[in-house]
Amino acid sequence: MGGGKGGKKGGGGYPWWQHIKSKGGGGQSSGGSYSPPERGGETESNGRPMKQAKLIDIPTLTSPKTELQKYCWNNLEGAGYGAYKDLKGEWKEDDFTVFVDHVQGDAYAPPSHVRVRIPMSLAGHPAPFHTDATKNRAATDFMQRVLNDYLRGGYGVDFTQAAVGGGGWSSSKGGDIQVDRPSQFVLQRSCVVLTKEYIEARATLALPAHGRTAEGKKAAGALDALVKTAQKALIFANLDHAALKKHINGVLDQQFLREWCRSNGLVAFVGNGAILPRKSGNDDRPMQSSSVVPFVSPASVSMCVTLPHGGEIQGMAIRRGITLIVGGGFHGKSTLLQALQTGVYDAIPADGRELVVTDEMAFKVRSEDGRPVLSTDISPFIRDLPFDVDTTRFSTQDASGSTSQAANISEALEAGCKCLLVDEDTCATNFMIRDQRMQMLVATEKEPIQPFIDKVLPLWDSRSVSTILVVGASGDFFQVADTVLCMEDYRPKDVTTEAKAIVEKTKTNKGGVEPSKSGIFPVLRGRKLKLAGGDNGCVASGKASARSLRCIEYGDEEVELTYVEQLVELSQAKALCDILQYLGDYKTMKILRSKIDEEQSSTSSGNASKSDSKSEFRHLLDVLDVLLDRAPDGSCGLDNLSRFSGPQGFYSKPRKLEIACAINRLRTAKFS
Repeated sequence: MGGGKGGKKGGGGYPWWQHIKSKGGGGQSSGGSYSPPERGGETESNGRPMKQAKLIDIPTLTSPKTELQKYCWNNLEGAGYGAYKDLKGEWKEDDFTVFVDHVQGDAYAPPSHVRVRIPMSLAGHPAPFHTDATKNRAATDFMQRVLNDYLRGGYGVDFTQAAVGGGGWSSSKGGDIQVDRPSQFVLQRSCVVLTKEYIEARATLALPAHGRTAEGKKAAGALDALVKTAQKALIFANLDHAALKKHINGVLDQQFLREWCRSNGLVAFVGNGAILPRKSGNDDRPMQSSSVVPFVSPASVSMCVTLPHGGEIQGMAIRRGITLIVGGGFHGKSTLLQALQTGVYDAIPADGRELVVTDEMAFKVRSEDGRPVLSTDISPFIRDLPFDVDTTRFSTQDASGSTSQAANISEALEAGCKCLLVDEDTCATNFMIRDQRMQMLVATEKEPIQPFIDKVLPLWDSRSVSTILVVGASGDFFQVADTVLCMEDYRPKDVTTEAKAIVEKTKTNKGGVEPSKSGIFPVLRGRKLKLAGGDNGCVASGKASARSLRCIEYGDEEVELTYVEQLVELSQAKALCDILQYLGDYKTMKILRSKIDEEQSSTSSGNASKSDSKSEFRHLLDVLDVLLDRAPDGSCGLDNLSRFSGPQGFYSKPRKLEIACAINRLRTAKFS
């Protein structure tokens, strides 16, 4: 499994130069499309080769043309850096508008926020791009990739690199332009926004300076480059229409396939020919090697489906229920599970995982030593603790492996999880199973931990929560499995019949354990995050920022996301950081309180069963999900999170499950 055609190197595995027309009208790719040269073997931090575009010294305009350029040229050249504050506001021209929403305080401060807006009368995008939410997401994703890679070399100049000034306070610095760099997945983002009225690109610009002196002419040049790049990347006539259509149709097919799975009782589907392994642990592009084995489904679990754009495909259908993935080490078990855990997102063309889809509410759970647990009901898994500790309201700042895994599952269920993805390698052994010899030595009534093997079937029978479990050491799970798949040389085999035969043959042996095959998985006690009045623990004690995909610095606290494995973009972590700040704001707390009351009222039903009822925390997650979604008028819901006076272009929408993870890992958050 692996491979896939990533085109030439660069662009996150995405051959962007095939999607940008040279000079001339819209339509097909032309032989004149720019193909950037590459630096000799040099790679960026994400593992992709760097292009041989020269680093900027910003090209100085021979003469300014727009009002904004003229102002920079005539009023800011040689002025004190503080004069840049006068740029803030709206600068309107005949065919575009530049918004300067935030101006940095000095050359070393975080960069300024700039938007370029083009009226739809000029941009010329088809109406479905703003009326259809899926097409909107796919089209803006495509244009964001073109915009990003254009800035990284499309004009032979890499505008994302800081100006070369030799270092030091008095040297020339700044001038670099940044836009959000997308992953291998098509997410809802705030970088490119397309509505009925306009299309807009958001970027940051480090306003150039020489010491404390503004370099107005260079600023004019950088703004000119940003506008021209936006016009090339955002105007429909300038794009490769065939490539754009392919990009959109790929997303539509994945959405169709996911809905088809739902209608046919499936929790996941892996298409034949899929390339599952990645280039490396820090490079999510497909592996490219002659030894890569494309995925092929066993005939017994294979299904055919006709996609609206991709035609008939065949692949492995994973039915709802309990599925085991077994096999020897290094044969592809975890690789398959990792593909399934990212199958909750739509992949870009040539990623290799375009035909791997998973239920959108599937969640990867594991042990997570040291994490906080905040008033969580873990009683289905842990009970009768010493000193009468109440496990329906369990709290700790330093959870053990088993306790953290219990909390991860309970929190996922509370957030609406429909499928648990579990890898034995990353689980607490004592949480997963207790063999018969241990049960004979330590009586069941003396063991607070109720092993997962006794809960996996009740979870499915009473809560309709499926489980896909990778196991390499414990055959006792055979007894509760609906399907058992064995990976051999990266190829799956259906060994369900053999596994069931082994169960029948060995169930009377002393080494066997008979797991619970009946029982009701109890309804979890609902939690409530304090939202009205007082302190809910979500107010940062200092600056808050997502320094990496896996960690949010939140005042004096760190929100550790290392083991929240389904986050795929730094901009998701940035959104999570500002969601926490949003929850800590008194005004927004009152708004959320009102919306939660409305949501609870609209979903309440006199005949709803107790097991179907939502906790108030779940209602909060639902309200946040709607708040962050694209609005009916096409405006960007993620803009609600901005901590500046204008919108930001560096958000990607996280799922409700990851929002819950961030809140649950904020050690100061207060639940009742």
